Amino acid sequence: MTDPTETTRYAFKHPDEKGTLSQDQAVLVDEVIDDPHAPGFDFQVVNDEKLAIYNAVAAGREVAGLTYNVARDDRLVLLATSVIPEFRKRGIATALIRRVLDDVRMQGKTVTIMCPIVYTFIEHNPEYADLIDPEHPGVAQSRTHPS
Repeated sequence: MTDPTETTRYAFKHPDEKGTLSQDQAVLVDEVIDDPHAPGFDFQVVNDEKLAIYNAVAAGREVAGLTYNVARDDRLVLLATSVIPEFRKRGIATALIRRVLDDVRMQGKTVTIMCPIVYTFIEHNPEYADLIDPEHPGVAQSRTHPS
């Protein structure tokens, strides 16, 4: 699990920069790694195309989201995954990412990954690797902790 004082547990290389994850991001990466096939919390996914976010909605409340941009070639650039703290460790991030990638696949699109949580999800669920745009893959991970 994530040590609250450890914010450099994972490092990801963006095409133009290198950075470490925030504590919030590390918690979500751990969720994806600890149980990549978690059934998740009961929620609906709503794609708000105007705001460019896939929202996870439970009982009328937005509990998580995955923001994106649409590239000129109609590819989705997946930017950031977030889950409200009180809803973490329930498999929501994992299930949200899976549903978003399933939607991308149904639309026949590819993705560029700028979100380290999505990157980690695909790393642990290689059946989605074909969705990564080969010309614009996005981030790459370099682990800074022992395996």
